[in-house]
Amino acid sequence: MLESIRGPRDLTRYSYAELDALSAEIRSFLIEKVSKTGGHLGPNLGVVELTIALHRVFESPKDVLVFDTGHQSYVHKILTGRADGFENLRQRGGLAGYPNRRESEHDVIENSHASTALSWADGIARAFKVQGIKDRTVVALVGDGALTGGMSWEALNNIASANNLRLVIVVNDNERSYSPTIGGLATYLSTLRTTSGYERFLDWGKGVLEKTPVVGAPIYETLHGVKKGIKDIVAPQGMFEDLGLKYVGPVDGHNIEALETALNHAKNFGEPVIVHAITEKGRGHAPAVNDEAEKFHAVGIVDPETGVPLAKSSASWTSIFSDELLKLGAERPDIVAITAAMLGPTGLDQFQQKFPDRTFDVGIAEQHAVTSAAGMAFAGLHPIVAVYSTFLNRAFDQLLLDVALHKAGVTFVLDRAGVTGDDGPSHHGIWDLALTGIVPTMHVAAPRDAARLRETLNEAVAISDAPSMVRFPKGPVNADIPAFERRDGIDVLYRGESADVLLVSVGSMATIAVEAASQAYREDVGVTVIDPRWVKPLPASLITMAQRYKSVVVLEDGIRHGGIASTISEMFRDAGLQVPIHSIGVPLEFIEHSKRAEILTDLGMTAQNITRELVAWSSAIKDSGFTPQQEEKQRQQDGTSGQSRSR
Repeated sequence: MLESIRGPRDLTRYSYAELDALSAEIRSFLIEKVSKTGGHLGPNLGVVELTIALHRVFESPKDVLVFDTGHQSYVHKILTGRADGFENLRQRGGLAGYPNRRESEHDVIENSHASTALSWADGIARAFKVQGIKDRTVVALVGDGALTGGMSWEALNNIASANNLRLVIVVNDNERSYSPTIGGLATYLSTLRTTSGYERFLDWGKGVLEKTPVVGAPIYETLHGVKKGIKDIVAPQGMFEDLGLKYVGPVDGHNIEALETALNHAKNFGEPVIVHAITEKGRGHAPAVNDEAEKFHAVGIVDPETGVPLAKSSASWTSIFSDELLKLGAERPDIVAITAAMLGPTGLDQFQQKFPDRTFDVGIAEQHAVTSAAGMAFAGLHPIVAVYSTFLNRAFDQLLLDVALHKAGVTFVLDRAGVTGDDGPSHHGIWDLALTGIVPTMHVAAPRDAARLRETLNEAVAISDAPSMVRFPKGPVNADIPAFERRDGIDVLYRGESADVLLVSVGSMATIAVEAASQAYREDVGVTVIDPRWVKPLPASLITMAQRYKSVVVLEDGIRHGGIASTISEMFRDAGLQVPIHSIGVPLEFIEHSKRAEILTDLGMTAQNITRELVAWSSAIKDSGFTPQQEEKQRQQDGTSGQSRSR
């Protein structure tokens, strides 16, 4: 049947029994394809029936479907005619791992950061209303985890205050499996009362909603039956109805007929409605279902039967950080760990096992995580906030005004910094160096290898009167690159025989930098490679060191605009040092999904290409016959400004 699906309307000709068979076929298809390419397998196995029901009830793209995070959109892609592209999922030129407007008119949100879909949906629905459009419905599919994000509650608060918005919110509650209801009000309430899912709803209300401003108190009262009596003790709809939102559910998220009934009721209501669907993440694939920790959320290339990774395993940057943090935690009882729904991916799960009372997972709430860390620092702790680099973007205001302004001793550990590869533009960690570069009091380290990661992490947590940050890339850690010497905090990794080029290597780019310097030597160009380790603040000795060279080149895996090269250029200009500066880094643009090595090749960030540029720049200076000092004298004679040059 899957071969006959070229668009959502093809689903309408099948019976429910046939749709169940189609669901099984889609699961087999996903397991086969994603195990070869890698990707978000667990979330998509859990939403097969739900996505089928959505596309049967709503008419996409006339009705607008928006996916929160987007990693649960594989089934949506299959049903909108893209099954043939799954051979190249997340590969260069192939299907993106998230919705992508260039692929299909059925895709809307390309940003894969969680808790944003409700605001998107609110905006689209209000736009339809302003334009007098009454025959289009907006549907937002959000995971239960997304509701831990403050942005979701900001959106809900505004959605509830609106009239005549054709907006349906589908909450995909996939934390635990669910026993489907049989029918009848008594059975429904009995099942609801006795499911662990309902008990979790109560715990969630106590732990999260009670702290939600404005709307939290009445919701919490409803949970305890204070406002409406015993009925609300056993029915969670009161939580949302107090906001003015109609609630439908819970619905068995794997029963297409039940889902369609609920979705049709919601669609025909003409006002904002929440449909609560209970699904099983990883459904139909034993390795995913049995993976209690992460539910096979995202996988690399794996055996489709066992789920065992096929790629060779090696030490990762994340594991090195995790091991070192355990040692620090044992030595210092004031160290605590904070993350935003990423315990396993950031390596904090090991710390949690050993120090459960000192580990805090705040859910998808990066802003809260950062400001809470500021409070912990004020009270005498040293928090370590571990998130992916891309997700620190969401909490920049809190980093700037709650942490840095108050000189809080908080250490940020950014995993997946730099070019990350196949998850696409919203997951690249290429902005952190530029963002933190404008934060007063901030200390930023970019370790080049495992030894320097351990070293800089220890140095970071020793800073008690200012925020610090340690950032590292995705994947296996480089082999250690020992320094010839450490001069005033700067590691010298390779020393050229002549003072042609000083190559400043940032973080994990050191391997490429040393290789390029070695190749340039064979072209009679002397290149000295240095690693400052701490790129903010930069060591003052860098000025003295640079004076000996004809040019300075900066190699960094962040955006060039406002990056480390820009900082060095400003530093030299303030010191009156006139040395040409060339920047090799990431251009100011959004980079599509592809393998990291392919992207670096596209950007010219390979040893071979850098060697060519080093030779060309050095030759240009030699051909001019001027040293930097002679160039400055000539500029003064010509009456031109004496600013350092930057590529």
